[in-house]
Amino acid sequence: MVRPMAERKPLIVGNWKMFHGGASGCELAVELRRSLADIDKVDLVVAPPFTALAAVAHELDGSRIQVAAQNTHFEASGAYTGEVSCQMLLESGCSWTLVGHSERRQHFSDTDESVGLKVKSALAAGLLPIACVGETLEQREAGTTLDVVHRQVDAIIDAIGESSAEPGLTTIAYEPIWAIGTGKVAGPEQAQEVHAAIRARLARDSTQLSEITRILYGGSVKPGNSASLMACTDIDGALVGGASLNAESFANIARSSG
Repeated sequence: MVRPMAERKPLIVGNWKMFHGGASGCELAVELRRSLADIDKVDLVVAPPFTALAAVAHELDGSRIQVAAQNTHFEASGAYTGEVSCQMLLESGCSWTLVGHSERRQHFSDTDESVGLKVKSALAAGLLPIACVGETLEQREAGTTLDVVHRQVDAIIDAIGESSAEPGLTTIAYEPIWAIGTGKVAGPEQAQEVHAAIRARLARDSTQLSEITRILYGGSVKPGNSASLMACTDIDGALVGGASLNAESFANIARSSG
């Protein structure tokens, strides 16, 4: 398992979603390896579809770019047709996994409880989880953003706490659902407010955990807005969607974050 540094080094994660699941994923990995070769001030991760994990990991072997899965199952094995376990992900070359992405919550019935189980399972297996939290537009307009995000953080905090001997292994990604793939983005002040609230929630459990845990912003992050977001005190990187499918765009976001 790759251990995070005591200081919160910026982390940029590219979520390819349901794109580049075959040969084109290898081609993108080669482009990223070349485009990101000179970037050493941030940690770099890409999350291809399951079908491309092993091939992309092979293409990136020896580079500074690590590989994440987009999801995992919380059981180690069993009769779960169509699911993929943490051990399978490790064997495919993954070091990380996303859990609880809003699209998983919205379309595939991920719950706060199942996300907590996935975080616990990932940590036990030796994968670094990136746990996603965030509110819908309706919740934002109703003024319940922090209530929603606190509930989602509370669902994983026990699992994070079980790794208190090595705090900071879990990354949290705040992704306002209304900003994902819409071109809308939470302004730096909006994003910082929620990130600070997440860090304060972690501090209730452990000051050390709060200080070392990286909290990413996700939601229409592009080269044009990444620098202002990354300048915020409590934003430690980005979970990038569409812009991660272009090597130059992803590299520009990474450069603006170091």
